[in-house]
Amino acid sequence: MHKFLIPNLPAWTPTHAHMVGPDDLAIPSEIVLAGNMIQCVKRVEGAAALAIQYPAPAGIGGVLTLRTPLLPERRQPYVLALELARFQVMLLLTKLEEWALFETPATDPVMIKLEQALSAYTHALVVQRSTEAEGAAQGALAAAIDAGEALALYSARVQHHKRQSGELARLANKPAPQSALTDHEALESTKRAAGSAGVILPGMPRVGVAVNPAHFNPALCQAVAEIADFVSVPMRWSQMEPTEGRYTFTPTDRWIEWAVAKANLPVVAGPVLDFEAGCVPDFAYIWEHDYETLRDVVIEHVKAVVTRYRRTVHTWTICSGLHVGSNFAISYEQAVDLTRVCVTIARKLHPGAKVQIEISQPWGEYTAEASARAARSIPPAIYCDLLAQIGLEIDAVALKVQMGYPQPGRSTRDLISFSAMLDRFASVDKPIALSVIGAPSTPVPSAPGMPAAGSWRRPWSPQQQAEWLGNICAIAAGKPYVQSIAWQEIIDSPAPCAPHGGLLTPQGQPKPALATLQALRASLRGTGALAGV
Repeated sequence: MHKFLIPNLPAWTPTHAHMVGPDDLAIPSEIVLAGNMIQCVKRVEGAAALAIQYPAPAGIGGVLTLRTPLLPERRQPYVLALELARFQVMLLLTKLEEWALFETPATDPVMIKLEQALSAYTHALVVQRSTEAEGAAQGALAAAIDAGEALALYSARVQHHKRQSGELARLANKPAPQSALTDHEALESTKRAAGSAGVILPGMPRVGVAVNPAHFNPALCQAVAEIADFVSVPMRWSQMEPTEGRYTFTPTDRWIEWAVAKANLPVVAGPVLDFEAGCVPDFAYIWEHDYETLRDVVIEHVKAVVTRYRRTVHTWTICSGLHVGSNFAISYEQAVDLTRVCVTIARKLHPGAKVQIEISQPWGEYTAEASARAARSIPPAIYCDLLAQIGLEIDAVALKVQMGYPQPGRSTRDLISFSAMLDRFASVDKPIALSVIGAPSTPVPSAPGMPAAGSWRRPWSPQQQAEWLGNICAIAAGKPYVQSIAWQEIIDSPAPCAPHGGLLTPQGQPKPALATLQALRASLRGTGALAGV
C-alpha cells in the first residue's frame, strides 16, 4: 500500500486520483482518504506514482492535476506536497536536457527560477522532519511549478525561432554522423541536436477553429476568416443521421460550401466516428452487443459521409476516442479493427485526402478505473503502437486536449505537463495535430458524480481563458512536430461537452481569447516573436 500524508488538510476533496506505473501508464487501484492520509492499493506489483487534483500553493493559484514520481511501497507515509514537488523538479531537469537548454546563461530569468526551485526543494528535504516541513514542501512545489511553466514557455520561444529561421529544417536534412551505426542512432542524434522528439516539419503550424453546423451567419463567417488558416467541421453521427437511413446534411453543407467556395479555406472534417456520449445516434445502440452488425452499420455511415464530401474535404479526422472504450462494450481488438476499417474506407474513397486518427483523454487516466469499460480500453500510447504494428497508414495523430471541464480526462494541468505529454506522442514519429484544444471562459460546475474541473492560476474567466490559450497554444506552436492547432468552438453553444468554450459569446460578442488566437496566427505567419508567451 502507498500512503500519502497531508499534515494540514485543506478544505478540498481529492478528485482525479489515480495511480501511474512505468511508461506513464495509469494502473487500476483503489484510493481512499482516511483522515489526513491518502491510502492507495494498486492491483499490480512494483513502484507507482499518485496523480491527483491538488490546490496549487500560494503564489501559483488554481487547482491542478499533479503527480508524484514512481515510489516503492513502504510502511511510513510519504508527504504528498514534498513528493509532488519532487516530481516537478525531476521533470524540470529531464526536460532541460531533452530540450538541449543546458547552455542557457545562468543569468537568464528561467535559469534563475530553476535554481530557486532546486534550492527550495533541497531546503524542504532538509527540514522534512521538523515543524516547518509542510510549509517548506508547499514552497518547493510552488517554485517548481513556476519554474516548469517558465521553462516550457522558454523552450517554445527557442524552438519557434529555430523553426522560423529554418535551422530545424537544416538539421532534419543534415547527413547522419559517421559514428551513427544504425538509422535509430542517426535519428536520436538529430533529436538531440534539435532539442525535440518526433518529426521535424517544414514551415509553421496552421491555426484553425471548429464551427458548429447549427450556427451559421455572416458574422460568424467573418470571425472565422479573420483568425483561421483552416476550418474544422465536426461531423457528429447523432446530428448527421438522427434517424437510421435519413441524413441531415444541410447544416454541414453550408459551412463547407462557404469555406471552399467563398473563403478559400481548407476543411478538416470529423471525427466521422466518435463513440463519446452524445455523438452516437440512438439506433446504433441496438447493435452494441452484436459487433459484426455494428461494424456493418459503421461502414455504411463512414462510406456515406466520405463519399458526399470527398471533393471538398482536405483532411479527415476519421475516428476519435475508440481506445477509451466508452458507451460501446467493444474489446480492444474490435476498437483497433474499427480504426483500421475507417482509415481503409477513407483511403479508398478519397485517396487524395490526409487521414488522421484522434486521441481523446491523452493522459490515459481512464485505464485506472475499476470497471469493465476500463478493462477493455487501451492506453493511448499502446493504441498508437498497435496501429503502427498492423501497418495502418495515417498521416498524423490528432490530440483532443480540453481542460477545465468536469468530465473524465479534462482536468486542468500545468504547462510543462502539457508540453511533456506532447513529447510522448511525438515518439510515434508522425506529425501531431491539436485537433481540439480548449478551456472555458467561466467556471463549469460539476454534476453529481462527476469530477471537479480544476483551474489554471486563477478561476476561469474570459481573460483567464485568453491567457491560458496564449500560453498553451504557444507551447504547441513551438514544437517542430506540431502541424496544426484548432480551437474547440467559434461560438458558445449549449452543447454539454464544452460549455462556455467559444471565442464569441452567444450574442456574437468577441471574448479576449479571439484576439489572442488572432495574434498567435499572425506571429506564426510573420517573422516576429511568438505571441502568447
